[in-house]
Amino acid sequence: MTRLMLALFLCICATCLRAEPLRLAVTSSFENSGLAARLLPAARDDIGVDVQLLVVGTGQALRLGAAGDVDAVLVHARAAEEAWLAQGHGTTRTEIMTNDFVLIGPDTDPAGVRGSPDIGTALSRIAAAEAPFVSRGDDSGTHLRERSLWPAAPEGPWYRETGSGMGATLTVAAGMGAYTLTDRGSWLNFAAKTGLAILHEGDDALLNTYAYLPVNPGAHPHVNAVGAEAFGAWLTGPVARDLIDGYRIDGQPLFTSAR
Repeated sequence: MTRLMLALFLCICATCLRAEPLRLAVTSSFENSGLAARLLPAARDDIGVDVQLLVVGTGQALRLGAAGDVDAVLVHARAAEEAWLAQGHGTTRTEIMTNDFVLIGPDTDPAGVRGSPDIGTALSRIAAAEAPFVSRGDDSGTHLRERSLWPAAPEGPWYRETGSGMGATLTVAAGMGAYTLTDRGSWLNFAAKTGLAILHEGDDALLNTYAYLPVNPGAHPHVNAVGAEAFGAWLTGPVARDLIDGYRIDGQPLFTSAR
């Protein structure tokens, strides 16, 4: 292929990609962290893909993908993702980046969580003290992980569910002086931290991996498979990796790209 033909081909591809937006269902932590605002304009400038976000919990994102209402999903609940793929809803699962979950609570720490040897012990202390705990309760990746970490199912008036995203849940926790589990990116980007602090972090069980899954065009021929493939390749390329690894708030890195 001559240079002229190659340039024409790329121009036509870019025009096609720009003509049809990519509908991407994402977990709210991806947007709350501020990373989406860095990545999406760069993708549009670099490869001509205009990404339109539907910000929901992981469970809802996967349901939208299964129904063919979006072209791809970016979520963080591996077991649910693999089940979704096994059911034929998607084509591939590509890990894009990681961060971690942290346990947030009132700086006074009424449940004595500080110094806990692991997250299970920390949560057990909250339950034993019946200290207020706020859960997202929205079938999101964060909610699913939080529920899996409790040594025993939490119940009682001290345990409350917001049914909302991470930003709203952090706001409720701040207002109540309650504990909650959040991804580190959303915490660092949360403005109203007064009275709250990270009280437990660092367990292997708190590692948080985000994966990109295009919707299966065989099941839903109308999806933008070309745009989904192009954006997925871009997310694992050098431009996106540098943006992910270089994204910081107050000098602290939020994510590590999957290389």
